Amino acid sequence: MLYELRVELKGVKPPIWRTIQVPGSITLHGLHGVLQVAMGWSDTHLYLFHVDGEEYGEPDTDWDDEVRSSKKAEDVIAAGGTSFSYEYDLGDSWTHEITLERTLETEGKAKPRCIGGARACPPEDCGGPWGYKRFLQAIGTPRHREHEAMLEWIGGDFDPEHFDAKLADSVLSRR
Repeated sequence: MLYELRVELKGVKPPIWRTIQVPGSITLHGLHGVLQVAMGWSDTHLYLFHVDGEEYGEPDTDWDDEVRSSKKAEDVIAAGGTSFSYEYDLGDSWTHEITLERTLETEGKAKPRCIGGARACPPEDCGGPWGYKRFLQAIGTPRHREHEAMLEWIGGDFDPEHFDAKLADSVLSRR
């Protein structure tokens, strides 16, 4: 079974979204890895999945979370979880709404894919949705007092409208 999921970053307008396909057997920890690639995050922060009042996070054998993070997508969806959330960077609190769009039958072993999306992922550590809005104002306004500092921080260029689904899919295919 293959699940087609729409992933939308909450609190950001216009919407930043991705459409991914993952095998039902993927664990939530594996899904975290797919989301990192598809969204464009760098996997330098903790994460949590919020599913029906339960939280599933980074595997930690000291805290017996290994079993919790090994929960499979098919188990979440079979339990009525056609919509759940993924929070990345618990300080900036980037919340992603994940919604099942459709299920597909597969022959053989299916690999995760990114088949669509819109807009660039915000830069890591920019301060969550509020900080991203401020960042965009600064880089988009040459007379803004933080314009030069933000451009230097980001490395000189950032196009908030750019997203390359084929590139994200190519990276996923090599995993």
